Amino acid sequence: MIERHLDASAAPPQLNTLMTRLNEPSGTPLHRFSPPKDGARSSAVLIAFADGEHGLDVLITERSTTLRKHNGQVAFPGGASDPGDTGPLSTALREANEEVGLDPAVVAPLAILPTVYIPVTRYAVTPVLGWIDTAYEFYVREPREVARVSRLALRELVDPANRFVVTSPSGFRGSAFDVEGYFIWGVTAGLLSGVLEMGGFATPWDESIERELPERFLR
Repeated sequence: MIERHLDASAAPPQLNTLMTRLNEPSGTPLHRFSPPKDGARSSAVLIAFADGEHGLDVLITERSTTLRKHNGQVAFPGGASDPGDTGPLSTALREANEEVGLDPAVVAPLAILPTVYIPVTRYAVTPVLGWIDTAYEFYVREPREVARVSRLALRELVDPANRFVVTSPSGFRGSAFDVEGYFIWGVTAGLLSGVLEMGGFATPWDESIERELPERFLR
């Protein structure tokens, strides 16, 4: 795979606010748990934006129900780092190609976002922000890992009717989305919420609306 490099200048005008906020010294609202100094396994995900039929959209996947960890959950394309990877960007592009057939050549890598630590699996996940300015193909290339893949319009993600707070018996409480049958919660929902807020896309929604985490995610 050809090595790619970050190029913030490739960001379209629609992402100018987001790119500016990412560079602010005050930091970003994307941190949840800081990774430990050792013992965490490196991984990366690709947050790929494009200009779709209904405005900006983002590529999203639903993980296979046969996986041992995070089965059935919605996620950005991505996964654990391999020995041959040169960093989060390399990992995110490789995984997106392996999982959903996304050609790395069509992705303009814009920025590396703060790493998020997932204590339950001990993964340190580094999000990579990318822009796709051309028509592109995607499909379920690795069905053992991915059940389905779609492009979700930002206008649907920011619609207050599709947002709520999810709770679980474990005490977890966080923002969530329900768009086109994708129940988005956990780290993915946290990243989406942060990016939408930083990019100036978010609209006010009723945070008093709560829904219990579906049973399928508790098993």
